[in-house]
Amino acid sequence: MNPKRTEPFGMSKTDAEWKQQLTPEQYHVLRDHGTERAGTSPLNREHRPGTFVCAGCALPLFDMSAKFESGSGWPSFHEPLEHAVGTDVDRSASMIRTGVHCRRCGGHLGHVFEDGPRPTGLRYCVNGAAMRFEPAE
Repeated sequence: MNPKRTEPFGMSKTDAEWKQQLTPEQYHVLRDHGTERAGTSPLNREHRPGTFVCAGCALPLFDMSAKFESGSGWPSFHEPLEHAVGTDVDRSASMIRTGVHCRRCGGHLGHVFEDGPRPTGLRYCVNGAAMRFEPAE
């Protein structure tokens, strides 16, 4: 588990407020830098046009057009929406990875790897519990 963030984001809430708003699984992922079990998110099977938004603050994060099947067991995207995510160094699990978080609320989303498809070559591997899907109208 990573230490809690201390840098300011566009919004902040107390742990009690987050626990009231989020499900236990969402809290574990977004606030405690947890990881859901691979293959368990219904968002893996989502293919309709629409947008994936942060489960913590509803900031639009990824467009369906950037989603691809990575075989990892988590929703994967080749790029986020502009100004949607930030990155940090994640030294947990005895390795160094690039963590990805929501730019507005700082919620942990997952990690980004350099083994994705064109055009970016990136794979944003995101916990489904960190997001909600909003279908296009």
